[in-house]
Parts: sequence; structure tokens; C-alpha cells
Amino acid sequence: MRWTTLVAVAASTAGAACLPDARSQLVNAYQVDHTWPRLAPGYRLGETAGVAVTSRDEVLIFHRADRTWIPGEGPIERPTILRIGADGAIMDSLGAGLFLNPHAIAVDHDDNIWATDNNLHQVFKLSPTGELLLVVGEAGVRGEDGRHFNGVTDVAVARDGSFYVSDGYGNNRVAKFSPTGEFLFSWGEQGAGPGQFRLPHGITLDAQGRVYVADRSNVRIQVFEADGTYITEWSGEALGRPWGVEVGPDGFLYVADGGDYWSTRHYQSARPDTLPLDRSRIHRLDLNGRILDTFGSYGRLAGQMIWAHDVAVDRRGNVFVGDIRGMRAQKFARR
Repeated sequence: MRWTTLVAVAASTAGAACLPDARSQLVNAYQVDHTWPRLAPGYRLGETAGVAVTSRDEVLIFHRADRTWIPGEGPIERPTILRIGADGAIMDSLGAGLFLNPHAIAVDHDDNIWATDNNLHQVFKLSPTGELLLVVGEAGVRGEDGRHFNGVTDVAVARDGSFYVSDGYGNNRVAKFSPTGEFLFSWGEQGAGPGQFRLPHGITLDAQGRVYVADRSNVRIQVFEADGTYITEWSGEALGRPWGVEVGPDGFLYVADGGDYWSTRHYQSARPDTLPLDRSRIHRLDLNGRILDTFGSYGRLAGQMIWAHDVAVDRRGNVFVGDIRGMRAQKFARR
């Protein structure tokens, strides 16, 4: 088994609200596992939008197969959800014929699978074996009410089965639903003030029910009470531009900083190997917003990423990252 060692780094500059922890002296904190995932010869992942971890530490990979951001006609025919076992091999594949543009994936406390499609403007709930249990949103119809989304991005499920949806590309809001999909309330609008958003792109909950939102185009993380009351926000050069967020089983917040190049929109016609160097990395934060570890960089080598889009963590502290432009998922093993 081959491993590449990654050194934990704390950035030297930061905004006032998000600083590296001066006590963090971790060295060789994470190692990228070259042997994960173990895919069959010739099998290729597409744009890897989402990763999630089940209660058994199985990893779900949500990818776009042979599609790109610009959708083709009809749903993706290949399975878009892969279940990866402890040995790194594919245990199961789900989601064929269901999605136009996979965007994010999550699991609840019963290991049901939740997925968002930002071109269908829908949130899906599947059983662990792939049976469709619930769909929220009307396929292909944009809206901003209790039954419609506009460019939905991510979903986070509370212990009681209620769930929060970041409705980000068009509506700039967070909406909460009952376990059966009944709309409860929402908050947010376009803007840069407290409780406002410019592309809420990722969402997660902590054990106390607080809501953490990756407010991507505002280059910050916002934190809310369960009822949507604003608590605080974190930003700064050390944090970068959060694309994905996940509170791990260890109670720390993991953040995918996908960099800034997307904002130029040049990527629509550019080959990945012609893109200029940007920034793509993962942070581990405490729940006071202090950065404890930073690892990863921009590129195609092992341990590098181009667009770190989503992040997930297992019970051992291993970190999994979905990379859109890199078209892969990687495992960073905690030492």
C-alpha cells in the first residue's frame, strides 16, 4: 500500500473572525491513500459532486458519470451513487436514470440517502438500498415557495428526521421541512448582511442542531440556531472560499475551500490542464471557527484537487473529498 504524507498547515493571514489556532502543531496529520477507491479496470468517475459516510463507515460517492454541468437530454443512464466498502471496492451502485445533474449527497441517522439535483430543482430521499422514498420540489420547475426550489444545492438532516435545504443558485435561502417533506419555514435573501446569502452552497448541522452554511460567493461560513436565528460568521484568507461543509462524528467542522477560479466563468470552455493555479484545500475547524488543520493543494497529483466540492468524515477521522474538475474522490487518512 502506498501513501503520500500531507503536512498540516495553518495559513499566516486571516480575517478577524477565522484564525489559525496557534496551538496547532500537528505534523503529518493526514495521508492520501493511493489505493482508494478500488475501481474496476476501465471504470472512470465523472464530475464528483458529493461524498457522504454511512453509520458503517461506508462511503457514498455521487458523480455525474459522462455528464458535465451542462445537462444532456434526459436523466443520466449510468448509476450515479456508488457505495464504497471498507476495502475501497464498490459494494453497490444506485441512482441510474434518476438525476440530471448530481450536486450533493448526505445520509441520515437511519442511513437513508439524501441527494440534490440543481437542474431538476429537487431533493431526493432514498432508502439504503436505493428505493425512492420522498421527492421534494417539482422536476424542472423553478420557484421560491414550500414546493419549489431554484438551483437547490445541499441538504442536512436533523436527528428527528426534519431537514434543511440550501436553495442556492437562484433563491439564496435555507428552507426547513418536516420529516415527511412538509414545508416549515425558510430564511435568507440575496445580499451580504447577516442571514443573507450569495450562493449558499453547502449545509451541515452539529449535535446541538446549529446550522452551518457555506455562503460561497460571500466567501464565508454563517452559523444559525435551528430556527434560523443568526449567530455568527467566519471568513478570512486563511479560510478561503467555502464550497462544502460537514460536521464530523468527532464534532469538528470540515470545510472544502474550492478556490476562486470558478468566478471568472472561463471554465466553461477551458480544458482543466490549461487552468491557472488556484487554491483547493480542506480545513478542520473547531466549532468556535478556529482553524486547526489545513491540507491539500490545487492540482491533479495525489492529495491535490481542482474543485474541492464536498467533504465527508468517518468515525476514524478519515476525510473524503469530492473533486468536480478533477473527476475523482480521494481519501485522506488521519494519522
